[in-house]
Amino acid sequence: MEKIFNYFKASFAEIKKVSWPTRKETTQYTILVILLSLAVALLLGGLDYVFNFLVQKLLTRQIL
Repeated sequence: MEKIFNYFKASFAEIKKVSWPTRKETTQYTILVILLSLAVALLLGGLDYVFNFLVQKLLTRQIL
C-alpha cells in the first residue's frame, strides 16, 4: 500500500512542475491543428480523386 501512496505523491509533485499553456495558447493551437487537419484532408482527397481518375481512364484505355 505504501508503494501506491508514494507513486501518487510523486505523480502530484511532478504535475505541479508542469508549465501549462494559457487559454489563448490552447485556443490558437487547437485552431491550428484543425486547419492543418483540413488542409491535409483536402490534399489527400484531391490526390485520391486524381489517382482514381487516372486509373479509371487507364483501365478503359482512354489515356493511351
